[in-house]
Amino acid sequence: MKLLIVEDDPRVATALQRSFGEQGIQTLWAADGEQGFAQARAERFDCLLLDVMVPGMDGFTLLERLRGLGIATPVIFLTARDALDDRLRGLRAGGGDYLVKPFAFSELLLRLHNLLRRGAAEERLWTVADLQLETLGRQVSRSGKRLDLTAQEYALLELLARNHGRVVTRSRIAEELWDSRFDVDPNLVDAAVRRLRRKVDDPFPQKLIQTRRNLGYVLEAT
Repeated sequence: MKLLIVEDDPRVATALQRSFGEQGIQTLWAADGEQGFAQARAERFDCLLLDVMVPGMDGFTLLERLRGLGIATPVIFLTARDALDDRLRGLRAGGGDYLVKPFAFSELLLRLHNLLRRGAAEERLWTVADLQLETLGRQVSRSGKRLDLTAQEYALLELLARNHGRVVTRSRIAEELWDSRFDVDPNLVDAAVRRLRRKVDDPFPQKLIQTRRNLGYVLEAT
């Protein structure tokens, strides 16, 4: 498990990192909202722990911007702001839980596991524009029309869907599709993407699989 902690108080952040480390959970720390937003866009996390009152960009705005990009990473707000309006705003912005400081770490850990279990059940359906991917039955459709994909094409599309709005590098695609941590010819990756595009994008006016030159590919509605 990998968490991002967005917290401007170094004492709180250090205590959280130490406690999660004792549970075998990896954490990264961002001391302000701008840094947290950049890290949440660049890397995949299992959950974000957001303080509301952080400099640069408050936690509410950070989450609203992430959701606007289609990034659905689960979020728990950790904040001293206990007003009902604040709790409601956090939940409306897409937060999964809201915990008021001070709190017991054991309660935070339990809420985290409950949120991730709930999220795992919800991840059976991914939607980007008119594209729908049902992971349970491995079914894909666009504009209500079912798409017949090979096993490799489906694996590639699911990888892009789970990271929609974020660039997936060619090396990551090679690792996932060919189970290889060694060098894979980039032409193999590009050819796999072209085959997927023929089915997912070519028959439709809106193109969803975007190329990021020298970086990789991203699934997003533009």
